[in-house]
Amino acid sequence: MQINKVKLTADFEISNLIQGHWRLADWKLTNNELLTLTKQTIDIGITTFDHADIYGDYSCEQLFGNALSLDKRLRNKIEIITKCGIKLLSNKYPDRKIKSYDYSFSHIVKSVENSLKSFNTDYIDLLLLHRPSPYFNPEEVAKAFSYLKKQGKVLHFGVSNFNKTQFEMLNNFVEEPLVTNQVEISPYNLEHFNNGNIDYFLTHKIKPMAWSPLAGGNLFKPNNAKGTRILSALQEVANELCIKSLDVVIYSWLLSHPSNIIPILGTHKMERLQNAKKGLTIKLNAEQWLKIYIASLGNELP
Repeated sequence: MQINKVKLTADFEISNLIQGHWRLADWKLTNNELLTLTKQTIDIGITTFDHADIYGDYSCEQLFGNALSLDKRLRNKIEIITKCGIKLLSNKYPDRKIKSYDYSFSHIVKSVENSLKSFNTDYIDLLLLHRPSPYFNPEEVAKAFSYLKKQGKVLHFGVSNFNKTQFEMLNNFVEEPLVTNQVEISPYNLEHFNNGNIDYFLTHKIKPMAWSPLAGGNLFKPNNAKGTRILSALQEVANELCIKSLDVVIYSWLLSHPSNIIPILGTHKMERLQNAKKGLTIKLNAEQWLKIYIASLGNELP
């Protein structure tokens, strides 16, 4: 099964599976090992890599950039996503007194410039605002986006963890439409089916990205009744489809949905990446899909 490209705009496409680097620092890979993993990931068709400035206490972008610098030809074969806006407490920023969000023009631009330096690249394919903030000036954000676009430093823009009202609000201020919303979606987390986001994605043909699609492993070793119900439903569907690995079923559950959900994988194990790819070959029917959904709800559909 070939991993296809997904068009987010007429002139911008990404792979329909994304390699996530949230835990990249925890993998403890050397530059050469990460380069090898990156090449293997590209070879199976996953060309899009997800980052954020804060990942690994502000270290993961640099780790990836160090690996890319060993083979500069790779930059033209991949799409880099990164995020900004969260300011963590860190020894690297001793002046900070609290965790906060900053969506000022100066912080957004400075964050992008730091990311460009860390990645050792001239441009970011897609910049996301990491989380919505109660202190938010959309005109300031729009000004930063316009500047970065005109400078050629960022090609496309989106958000992460926004609800439909927040997404629409910002979209009314920016010069070019936001291209995606990266949110948490898994059989364990149905938040965006309930808050109107999935309906909004379908209405406006926005393809969402799903972080934590395996619910942080909670679907495999459940510690509550909800997790146990979902695990049982996953096993039933796996048996029906003669699938050995439950993660294949989970990825298929996401990929089968009409909203064109794009999972972010977050693993350095090639077996796991290959299982995600297998999820592209399996299409759950409505009854199988809803069996897993209902198990998460804990009650039958009305």
